[in-house]
Amino acid sequence: MALIDTVRASLRTPGLRRRILITIAMLLVFRVGAHIPVPGVRADVIEQLFRGGGGLLGLIDVISGGAFRTFSIFAMSVIPYINASIIMQLLTVVIPRLEELQKEGEEGRRKIQEYVRYGTVVLAVVQGFGTAVFVRNQGALVSGSWGWVALIVLSLTAGTAFLMWVGEQITEHGIGNGISLLIFASIVSRVPAALVGMAELVRTGALNVLQVLAVIVLAILIVAFTVVVTEGVRKVPVQYAKRVVGRRLYGGQSTHLPMKVNQAGVIPVIFAQSLLVFPVTVANFFSQTHPVVMFINRWLGFQSPIYLLLFGLLTFLFTFFYTEITFQPDQVADNIKKAGGFIPGLRPGRPTAEYLARVSSRITFVGALFLAAITLLPYGIIAITGVQQAYIGGTSLLIVVGVAIETMRQVEAHLVLRQYQGFMK
Repeated sequence: MALIDTVRASLRTPGLRRRILITIAMLLVFRVGAHIPVPGVRADVIEQLFRGGGGLLGLIDVISGGAFRTFSIFAMSVIPYINASIIMQLLTVVIPRLEELQKEGEEGRRKIQEYVRYGTVVLAVVQGFGTAVFVRNQGALVSGSWGWVALIVLSLTAGTAFLMWVGEQITEHGIGNGISLLIFASIVSRVPAALVGMAELVRTGALNVLQVLAVIVLAILIVAFTVVVTEGVRKVPVQYAKRVVGRRLYGGQSTHLPMKVNQAGVIPVIFAQSLLVFPVTVANFFSQTHPVVMFINRWLGFQSPIYLLLFGLLTFLFTFFYTEITFQPDQVADNIKKAGGFIPGLRPGRPTAEYLARVSSRITFVGALFLAAITLLPYGIIAITGVQQAYIGGTSLLIVVGVAIETMRQVEAHLVLRQYQGFMK
């Protein structure tokens, strides 16, 4: 009922209703563009590649919301933007100038965002060229000339740049994070096709009702578990000292510092997946009968035991690595000290920073185990139910749950803001 009441209140609030309508309109533009094909590509050959069971192609297709299967202008989706953002986050730690920019407030963040845009275009050109060469080698072009390759690179880069603009418009004028919502829409758009596919398998006898029920029950349990861990926080108590200003007494209140169990979000999974997919992607550019290519496809194939082991291990390690970069105990402890606060039983400064580092390490260990488990769950579902298609991808699930929760929070925040404005008027 609370969800329904929130939706009703959102639609009754003029400013919020406008934001929601802008978001829906932009997402519709995205879905329409996902069906505009790139010129010069043979759709029948691309469809044949997917029927060949390419796990890598399937992964890209999920993120693009089916745009890669139809080889539309949005085939690369916002993947170059995500990669550019991750690279920029890492560079802000390595390059002092970027770190200074990040601390300069809104103007500095705007400058960093500008660098991300340039990086997105560069990565889109590189990825577009790799994609064009791949489909050319597979005989999917009407002509093998480099002119057609250039046209495909231009079309894919323009599509990614346009989606980047759409995402920014949603973030600025709509509801939620635009790029995240585009990925969310891509993943959710595949659900009807997955349900139809499952129904067809039941009709033909390839699946029985018990297997379908098992998949549904496991899906519900996994979603519930994901929501619990995503929302899980360790509350570190913080006490603020009393201060006398003039004749008034300020402070003295108790609050807490929320430390999320999964502070890294889905980024470590993307790191791990990108690293493992890279050699397979490069191998696709060469003859499939070459010994090295055959070795890579055999041992790093999408469902090979080595791939699964490395995927889980890298996800676990990258969670610690990324949390170490994004959460800085010294800076948090310094901010608490400047605000006149302290953690009960600890001195401000270094002891507080060491305590926060210990707490962060412990909850990151739990978060890393969760991420590693959730990425391997689809393969567990295959083993338990016998269903040979993983309808619930771990990465996709994390994105969908995270974006849905964050968007609802923003809607509620806007409603609260409107109520306060109403009181002030």
